[in-house]
Amino acid sequence: MPQSTEILKIGTRGSKLALAQANMVAAALEKQGTATHIVVIKTSGDRIQDRSLADSGGKGLFTKELEEALLGGAADIAVHSMKDVPVEIPRGLSLAAILKREDPRDAFLSLKAKTLKDMPKGARLGTSSVRRQAQAARARPDLDIALLRGNVDTRLGKLDAGEFDAILLALAGLKRLGLEERVTSRLEPEDWLPALAQGAVGIELRENDARARDAVAALNDTETEIALSCERAFQAALDGSCRTPIAGLAKVSGGSLNFRGEVLAPDGSDSVQAAFDARGIDVTEAARLGREAGLAIKPRAKEWLVL
Repeated sequence: MPQSTEILKIGTRGSKLALAQANMVAAALEKQGTATHIVVIKTSGDRIQDRSLADSGGKGLFTKELEEALLGGAADIAVHSMKDVPVEIPRGLSLAAILKREDPRDAFLSLKAKTLKDMPKGARLGTSSVRRQAQAARARPDLDIALLRGNVDTRLGKLDAGEFDAILLALAGLKRLGLEERVTSRLEPEDWLPALAQGAVGIELRENDARARDAVAALNDTETEIALSCERAFQAALDGSCRTPIAGLAKVSGGSLNFRGEVLAPDGSDSVQAAFDARGIDVTEAARLGREAGLAIKPRAKEWLVL
């Protein structure tokens, strides 16, 4: 395939994981004949290391500057971890492709215990996610659940230094970084739902940029797109704040869509769930069903959604 003479500028955060994901996209584009150049952009989320992102605005902290780069022409496409992308996309931009999803599960990492259940009473568990904090408090209210910020290497360093007895991370990121051997155990969705859109990588671009849209079209994975359409519609219907623990997972297989979602009390003391199975689903229908599932439980989760 002939190489394009126009270079497609790929905007990304500068963390090892973000760069791994951007390079994954670049390799796929180069393979189909599109020349690329990676543009590293520091986001608000990268600058904040001393406090919870929920205390700093939460939504959009890892996407705002990348979207500004798109709108200003500094980048032609932006590569995002989809769990970081707010459901409202800025005017003039759109999500053009969702790559095939990596394993969406959470991972438990420890040098002292094989599983979360095996941790001794009072042991220190690190995570920056309000969802994981609530789920951990529900499963193990006797643990000391502490804030853990920083990139993957920083978090692993704190675990290795003994600052934490265990930490929780997304399995997908560890796999993309070649660090899967650090995983002590995996948290199964039957008992521990992941973040909405966890494990998926998306490509955002200017709505009127036909060249970029054509270039990334072949990278879209339809089953992942359907699943995320459901999950993001569920999230949009709930309209929770960045302090709201929301989890969920949609699975597409053999033309069927299975979805389970939940909203938790921040202290893990209570939760409300939604679930459905459907057949013959496309992106639009998946979004409709996800929205209905969110609206159905919203009244019961209201007190946790307005924090």
